[in-house]
Amino acid sequence: MLNNFDDFIAMLLQAGFSTGSGHSEGIYAVVPFAWGENPPFKTRVRWHTGDPETDPWEWRIRVLEERDDIAYGKIFFKKSGYITEEWYPYFLSARRKGMDFDEEYASGVISHNAKRVYCVVKDDSAHPVDEIKRLGGFSREQKSKFDAALIELQMKLYITMCGAKQKVSDTGEEYGWPSTVFCTVEKFWRKTVFEEATKISVKEAVDKITEQIYKLNPAADKKRIKKFIEG
Repeated sequence: MLNNFDDFIAMLLQAGFSTGSGHSEGIYAVVPFAWGENPPFKTRVRWHTGDPETDPWEWRIRVLEERDDIAYGKIFFKKSGYITEEWYPYFLSARRKGMDFDEEYASGVISHNAKRVYCVVKDDSAHPVDEIKRLGGFSREQKSKFDAALIELQMKLYITMCGAKQKVSDTGEEYGWPSTVFCTVEKFWRKTVFEEATKISVKEAVDKITEQIYKLNPAADKKRIKKFIEG
C-alpha cells in the first residue's frame, strides 16, 4: 500500500529507480499517473493537490531537500526520474563507460552548448538555473539550446538537480516560481558512489539493471530497456 511520502520512499528504495512523471515509459513508475483518477486500491495519493504528504508532484523536491540517498532529474528518456544511491554506480558505469567529461567532449559525445553549461556548474558550487543561463552566456533567443544542454548533461549524469531557490528581486522581494538548482553529480554524491562505479564493468551494469527492470516489469520491451539504461 502507498498512502504517503514515507511509503513512496520505502518503495523507491526497494525498486532502486523509477520514472518520475508518473508515466512508466514502458519501464516502471512507483506511482503511475493514472492513480490520480483510478487507483488500483484505496489510497490517499493524488497528483497535483499541493499536499506534500500525498501529492507525488511535491515529492521530487522533498526528496532533494530531505534525503541524501536519492537523485532526481531528467535522466530517463529526457524526462524526470529517480535513482537511489545503491543503483547510481550501475548507471554511472552504463552511461559514462569509464570516460570523464573532457574525454567525452573531445570524442564529440558532448555538445559545445553542454560544455558551456558544465563550465559554470563544475566549480563545485550549486547554481540556480537562471544563474547558469546568465553565466553561460545564453541569450533569450538561445533558450531551447540551453534547455537541451541541461537535459543532455543530466542524461549523461554529469549534473543533477539538488534543490530549489526562490527568486529575489533587486529590492529583496521574492517573486515567481522557485528556480531549480543544479550541481555536479560529484558534488551531490559521496565519493564511495564513484569508487563503486569504477569496479563495475559496462556489461555488468547493463545486465544488473536489466535484471532489476524485469523484476519490476516482466513485460518491458528490450529496446526500451536499452534506451532507459544507456540514455
